[in-house]
Amino acid sequence: MNVRRGTDDEQAARWSGASGNAWVDTQALLDDMLRPFEELLIGAMPAGQAGQVLDVGCGTGGTTVAVARLLGPAGSCVGIDISEPMITAARARAEREGTPVSFIQADAQEHAFEPAAFDAVISRFGVMFFNDPVRAFANLRGAAKDGAALRCVVWRGPAENPFMTTAERAAAPLLANLPARRPDEPGQFAFADSDRLQRVLTESGWAGIDIRPVDVPCTLPERELVRYFTRLGPVGQVLHEADDQTRARVVETVRAAFDSFVQGTEVRFTSACWMVSATAASPSTSPASPASPASP
Repeated sequence: MNVRRGTDDEQAARWSGASGNAWVDTQALLDDMLRPFEELLIGAMPAGQAGQVLDVGCGTGGTTVAVARLLGPAGSCVGIDISEPMITAARARAEREGTPVSFIQADAQEHAFEPAAFDAVISRFGVMFFNDPVRAFANLRGAAKDGAALRCVVWRGPAENPFMTTAERAAAPLLANLPARRPDEPGQFAFADSDRLQRVLTESGWAGIDIRPVDVPCTLPERELVRYFTRLGPVGQVLHEADDQTRARVVETVRAAFDSFVQGTEVRFTSACWMVSATAASPSTSPASPASPASP
């Protein structure tokens, strides 16, 4: 099997299966936990830049709907995600909230967007799962107008995000089939290396690239902590395969590992991320243009 195609199929199966369903089931919890990033992304939108906005990896549509409300009747927002259950939930959210947005269920790396259709491309943790990031961001560049803004929030490395790896570190001795994280592979920390991210964006037709570290305080209710780590992340992916005795040991062990993050009725942690800004390069300034000087 073609390796790239196989990886694409794995992502589609994952996000249209157990992982996508888990995100839908925990939608309210994740909406609250990730709201600071929604606000960060909206605050980074170029002033007065209405028009058409593309939300990549939109999930259940929280950021898509929020941006559409920001734009009002002067603009519109389109969300794209590979996950069928998440797109279904996003459409239900938009209808429930009466917000005029549209959604596409497709792989943003491969989808045939209308050329030069968008004034801005945004993403909240939705661009780290491409198996060929240069190809994906080049496809998004083709969907953007010359000069369009790119605004993304992505995770920094696991060492800077101990909360995000606590469950798998605690569960590893008990779950032999726990999926391993590998640097630069599609996943949560695919863009931990800002130099790699810079190269990907440059090679795919984006200019004026600015990658800044941001540390964002986050909370979730303590009563939701067990549901959080048993449904999401690497532990959530495999825990359902464990027998009842192993599952009980994992839950007890992992819950204790989170004690340092629990303050009363809340779980508090800091998320270490990159805030990414760039501009869709015009043909005269693109590094791929023959008229441009060679990149150093």
